[in-house]
Amino acid sequence: MSERCRQHRATPDSPQGAQRFTLNRTFTAVQMALLLGLTGSSMAVAAETQEGTGKASLELSETLVEGAMNAATDLPPAYAGGQVASGSRVGLLGNKDFMETPFNTISYTDEYIQNRQAQDIGSVIGATDPSVYVPTKRSNFETFFIRGFNSTADDITFNGLVGMAPNMRGSTELAERVEVLKGPSALLNGMPPSGTVGGSINLVPKRAGDEPLARLTTTYESRGLGGVHADLGQRFGDRKQFGVRFNGVYRDGDTAVDNQQHKMALSSLGLDWRGERARLSADFYKQRERIDGLNYFGINTIGPNVTHLPSPKKGDYALAPDWAYTINNTTTTMVRGEYDLTDSLTAYAAWGQRDGGYNALINSSTLVNNVGDISSSAIRSIRSGTQQSGEAGLKGNFQTGPVDHAWTIAATRYTSDNSFKDARAGIPGTTNYDNLDFGNAPTFPGYGVTTSQIKAELGSYAIADTLSFADGRVQWTVGARRQRVQNTNAAYSPTGATTKTSYDESRVSPATALLVKVTDKVSLYANYIEGLSQGGTAPVSAVNVGEVMQPYRTKQYEVGAKVDLGTFAHTVALFQIEKPSASTDPVTLIYSVDGEQRNRGVEWSFFGELQPRLRLMGGATYTQAEMTKVVTGGVKDKQVTGVPKVIAKLGTEYDLLDVPGLTLTGNINHTGKQYATNDHRVSLDSYTTYDVGARYAFKVETKPVTLRATVQNVTNKAYWLGSWNGGDGSGLSGGLGAPRTVLLSGTVDF
Repeated sequence: MSERCRQHRATPDSPQGAQRFTLNRTFTAVQMALLLGLTGSSMAVAAETQEGTGKASLELSETLVEGAMNAATDLPPAYAGGQVASGSRVGLLGNKDFMETPFNTISYTDEYIQNRQAQDIGSVIGATDPSVYVPTKRSNFETFFIRGFNSTADDITFNGLVGMAPNMRGSTELAERVEVLKGPSALLNGMPPSGTVGGSINLVPKRAGDEPLARLTTTYESRGLGGVHADLGQRFGDRKQFGVRFNGVYRDGDTAVDNQQHKMALSSLGLDWRGERARLSADFYKQRERIDGLNYFGINTIGPNVTHLPSPKKGDYALAPDWAYTINNTTTTMVRGEYDLTDSLTAYAAWGQRDGGYNALINSSTLVNNVGDISSSAIRSIRSGTQQSGEAGLKGNFQTGPVDHAWTIAATRYTSDNSFKDARAGIPGTTNYDNLDFGNAPTFPGYGVTTSQIKAELGSYAIADTLSFADGRVQWTVGARRQRVQNTNAAYSPTGATTKTSYDESRVSPATALLVKVTDKVSLYANYIEGLSQGGTAPVSAVNVGEVMQPYRTKQYEVGAKVDLGTFAHTVALFQIEKPSASTDPVTLIYSVDGEQRNRGVEWSFFGELQPRLRLMGGATYTQAEMTKVVTGGVKDKQVTGVPKVIAKLGTEYDLLDVPGLTLTGNINHTGKQYATNDHRVSLDSYTTYDVGARYAFKVETKPVTLRATVQNVTNKAYWLGSWNGGDGSGLSGGLGAPRTVLLSGTVDF
């Protein structure tokens, strides 16, 4: 095992795969204390004070050190500093150490999530990762830009299964880790329901550790949003083979935005059983969230005559009417199991079902002119439906001469059946950005008369093999996935007439990746991988009306380097992603795949413990996102709406030596200039926000207690977030940025 692995910090409350290694080296007193705390055993120690250094040295004989084992999830151990893991799930390839992964990945630990006081996914992945931009901080439907392409909460996976994460916004309290893989992942994960290609996010459910857990956390957010979170875990059996983990959350109160209230309730249960050859797990959760005074779309559209945008107001300014609300409901059941047929062959399968939807009354606004006049309409919408997701496969390893093979074959199936009731009503007259008045909630006399139903089915077969040469220092991964996409959209009118459109197409997505471990501390990699999203259907205005396009194939080319210094790591990546699009030619009226967005960028990120007591996370990205192919009259070779060219972030933690248990924290987030329309006639200024905080860990008798306090956007910076989805004219749809917000929490382990 490399020196890097020896220095990973094992956190006792984080489930980990067993780590066995031997040590025979000289440690400082600090390192010795950490190791003694890890093993929990007595050792014969011969300490010798080194004159003038103030350090004690320790010579250790061969010693066995084991991290807390959790075979149910087999999670990679935490990296130095405990904020991220040393590896993550890479879809079809399973869990891999980040230095042996030929893609850019990161996995945030439960420790990091707790200390960030993060209550949604965007607060986790958007805080310090420069490749991720979160443009919806005041909405209940989370969207993310990863490598300059939009993705949504609908495409997040839960324990590897697509469609099983919470509807519209995920609560972090049910996740042990939040994993991010940057770039397309058709081979690794299959096509997601909404066709995300910029990256993929996976929530790892919590499992009971070997030690009993009884943890209570209370939270408070200005101006009065209070909450409580109970986290309980216990293992049973003579070998602790059966585990139970329960999480319950309730939040209610006023948010930092004027006239906005938030209420959320979550209960989740994770069960697992581990035998000599078999491992089983089951997850159940129910989440309900309501937000009143909700600003769902920001200012959704910019009128064609607008050449000047209004100045942003402080983040507590409400852009939504007080009658707007959204209610989300999610109930999910999921099971997963695997069985070792032999020592080198394992069969696995998983299945899940999610029920739920939303009930909403929201507004959609258009900026009409340069003086800030706004026209608006109201939308009444209800969605309910069921999604089912499953996978089954075989994975194993074998040798052919000097070459090792780690292979996987898998089949996946996802079905979705959603019913919609939608109606739109105009709001009379116009209002002004400086003095918004949307009047009373409109009525919808014909609401519910017309309904629609969307059924979707995604099925795929995949095979992948990682060939290892030169004692694993050279690893070449090859594979392909055949994806089938079926979709039926039916609209039912009051007269009984039914309008149906159908879609049934398939495509094969190959991928290849090469990783070279130059040394134990340096890995170089390159990959070609594709993404898939559903192709369009020619509209009635086209001469080829009804013609169905094949699924759009997004192509990524990436090269990168990873440097691991034992307790601190850097990753650098260069990428190019090409995503096609379809439209109707204004001259020939033929609908075809004739557009392309090409994102080129460079990413640099870092994480870990730079020196004892100092932890850093962050980095910088430069992304050039342009339409390289457009139809007649389009905008070519200009930065697309909503994608900043420059993003830089830095998160810091420092443990004060003079006050044991006290940690100071801070975050800096810089977002560069964005364009609000593709023709660049209006743009958003760059902005920088600052967060400061502290936490104090101590014990009351034998009970560990942690108190946390954070002030986000400490200068109360006013700024526009940008585009909600990257479409032209949508450059204010993300709404205003979050205001200065105070977060307080206290955690006690009983």
